[in-house]
Order: sequence, then C-alpha cells, then structure tokens
Amino acid sequence: MTMKFGKISLLLLSFTVFCYAVIAVPETCPAANVGKCGDPDDWEGEFFPGIYKIKYEGPSSKNPLSFKWYNAEEEILGKKMKDWFRFSVAFWHTFRGTGGDPFGAPTKHWPWEDGTNSLSMAKRRMRANFEFINKLGVDFWCFHDRDIAPDAPTLEETNANLDEVAALAQELQTKGKKSVLWGTAQLFMHPRYMHGAATSSELEVYAYAAAQVKKAMEVTHYLGGENYVFWGGREGYQSLLNTDMERELNHLARFFEAAVAHKKKIGFNGKHSLEYQLAGSLYDWDAATTANFLRKYGLIGEFKLNIECNHATLSGHSCHHELETARINGLLGNIDANTGDPQVGWDTDQFLVDIQEATMIMLSVIRNDGIAPGGFNFDAKLRRESTDVEDLFIAHIVGMDTMARGLRNAAKLVEDGSLAELVRKRYQSFDTEIGAQIEAGKADFEFLEKKTKEWGEPKVASAKQELAEMIFQSAM
Repeated sequence: MTMKFGKISLLLLSFTVFCYAVIAVPETCPAANVGKCGDPDDWEGEFFPGIYKIKYEGPSSKNPLSFKWYNAEEEILGKKMKDWFRFSVAFWHTFRGTGGDPFGAPTKHWPWEDGTNSLSMAKRRMRANFEFINKLGVDFWCFHDRDIAPDAPTLEETNANLDEVAALAQELQTKGKKSVLWGTAQLFMHPRYMHGAATSSELEVYAYAAAQVKKAMEVTHYLGGENYVFWGGREGYQSLLNTDMERELNHLARFFEAAVAHKKKIGFNGKHSLEYQLAGSLYDWDAATTANFLRKYGLIGEFKLNIECNHATLSGHSCHHELETARINGLLGNIDANTGDPQVGWDTDQFLVDIQEATMIMLSVIRNDGIAPGGFNFDAKLRRESTDVEDLFIAHIVGMDTMARGLRNAAKLVEDGSLAELVRKRYQSFDTEIGAQIEAGKADFEFLEKKTKEWGEPKVASAKQELAEMIFQSAM
C-alpha cells in the first residue's frame, strides 16, 4: 500500500512539474508564422526567441550578440558609460522600417507583423519594442505619434488610438523601468502637410498641426518623456516666386511660442529641441541658422538643438562642427547617432560605425559635461538587404560599441592632455595683458594701431595641424 501510494505521489509530482514547465515556456513568434502570432490584443509572446539580454564580453569576444566596447556600468571620466550616452531606440526605424525605397518594394517582413496598421497590430509592435530594448539593455526609446498608433478618419478617433497605445506603453515602461527620451509629432508624411505644417499657406493645416502637436506633447508628458523634439521636414519652399518667406517664418515662430505656452500649461518639464533640416529649401539649414532663428524670435531660452549627424553632413558640415556650434551657443540637446553614404546626397540614416567620427563627437560631449536630459538616439535603420530579426540587435550593438570606442578614445585624449596643450599654445599670445584687453572689449583701434607700430611685422607661428592629427590618431 505504501509503495503504491509512493508511485501515485511520484506520478502526480511528475505531472505537476510537467505542467509548470509547459506554463513557463514563453509563447514565441517564429519566423515561419508571419501574420499568425497571436491575434488578440493582449498577446504577450516572445518576439525574439533565442536572443537573450546582450552582455558586455570585451574586445576579444567573437559573439555577434555581445558588446565588445560598451560596458554600461564602467566609469569613465567620472560618469558611467550609460550616463554619458543615455542610448535610445527609434521606434520608427526599428519597428516601422520596411526596407522599401523609391526603386523597390519593402524587404522587411517581421514575424509579428500581420500586414495591417490596426490598433491591435500597434499594440503588438509596442510589446516587441519593449522586449527589444530590455534585451538590448538601453533605458530609453523615442517615437513619432503616428508611428506608434494608427491614423483614423477623424482627429478624435486618432487621439483615442494614441491614448490606448500610450496606456500600454506606460504599463510596459513601468514593468521594465524604461522611459521616453523624447516624443514628437509626425508633421511631414500626410498629404495635408505638402506645403508644410507650421509654415503652410493654409490656415486649417496650421491649426491641424497645432492640434496634433498638442496631443503628442501631452502623450510625451504622460509617458514621462524628458524632451520633446520638433522636426519640420516640410517647413520650407519649392520656389520663392510663390512664397512669402517672412510671413512663413513669423508663423513658425508663433507656432513654437504656442507650443512653449502649452508645455507650461500642462506642467511638462521636458526640454524642447529643434532638429534642423536636410535640404536647402527648408528654413533651418544648420545649427547656426537655427540658433539665429531662435534668437530673432526670443526663443533661445526655450529650445535646444537635436543634432543629427547625417543632417550635418548634408548641410555641408561635419557632425563635430555642428555639435561644437550647438555647444558654444549653449544649445546642445540631443544627438541622433547616424551617418550617411558619402556617395549619396540624401538622408540614408545608416548606423554610425566610423570610430574617428565617434571620437570627435565624444570630445564635444565631454566638453559639454554630457547631454542629459538629452541622449543619443539611434535614428538609424537596417540596410535594405538586412532582413533577419537578429540584424536589429547587431546594428544597434555595433552602433553602441562604436560610440563607446569613441568615448574611450576621447577620454584618452583628455587624460593625456597633449591635444589640449597644443591648442592652448596656439592661442597663447592672447594670454597676455593686451590679449586680455582685446577679449574684454577694451582695446580700440587707435590703441592697437599704436602697438602695431611698436612691434613691427607680426611673427606667425605654425598651426601644427599634422601634429594635432598625429596626437588624435594615437588615441584610436
């Protein structure tokens, strides 16, 4: 009897263990089941089965799903790596990018997609987003309103969709201890914005854009966003023959003033940032032009700049130049860590993998003592030919490792001090009594003319550019 009871107990125990094992196995969405991964809104399966949390394994690691240079908790120049960068995933490229281009159909067919832009599909993408950032090990994400929730026939319905997805996002944020780096309104894709949004010649379009930004800002605030970014990809003109540029710029300024007023009204403490454009016919051409716009309209204290490296090169500057321009004007806010194809004059949004460029970027960030409450957003997308789910991870890993190498190199240059000393020596003639008078605005032309007659022909020293480049290269 005792033996029989023991066998029954063992059988029951085995069955219980089996049941728990079955329950513990997460539902997955394998690539073979495109469009069949959980129709209900509350499907919570695993979107990236077989991919575990990405860990730091060091430069010698051959594991493509590991960090070689980015070690989140490692302290460099008094800050943890994660605090220097505040990395963020861009929802629009990572989860809405299709691989399509002007010459070909989409190439990305993620297993969780069902081919629709329904509310149910939006929620599924949001769950995939949080699994991704959790496994990647970043703390932030960024979004456009229309990327995370579908447009509807009326603004009321569209706002209701956005509220529903935002509620899920907040729940997932709380669970994963994540946050929004910045949110924004998509004011460039819909045909209504073909003449611009805040600079549209149509009053009703201007009003619609205002209503859309109002809601997007409120959702960003609801999600605890630390910044709100404005990118006006349609704010410009095709021809000045039919354009009143002054009136459009005035309208744009009034729009930003109203945005600042609403931000204060709802108690949103996040920072506003402007991201300048990528074409000559658009009003904010580069960091300097945008800074001038802000000064002209008295908005300089209300906004910072969101510098995108690819936009910098399209405006004829290096990313380092634009960061320095923003920094010395007190306007460095966020950085979109991407790059372009030097053979293609367009916004290709590639992941930044140039270690020299990353090092120069981090020199600016170190001089700025970081960019919080801003951060580094990967406004970058997979190449058209990269179609595996794991490619999403690999692309972000190489981007994060590149920036980490840039930080390590920049820290070497700072700690060595040779480059800073070379620059100091180049300007040492101003480290004199007369130099101090000039820099204080106390040396008039008559005084300088008198000194020139005393000194005679100036002696001009070498700029030591090659030495500067040698010192820079030594840190690579």
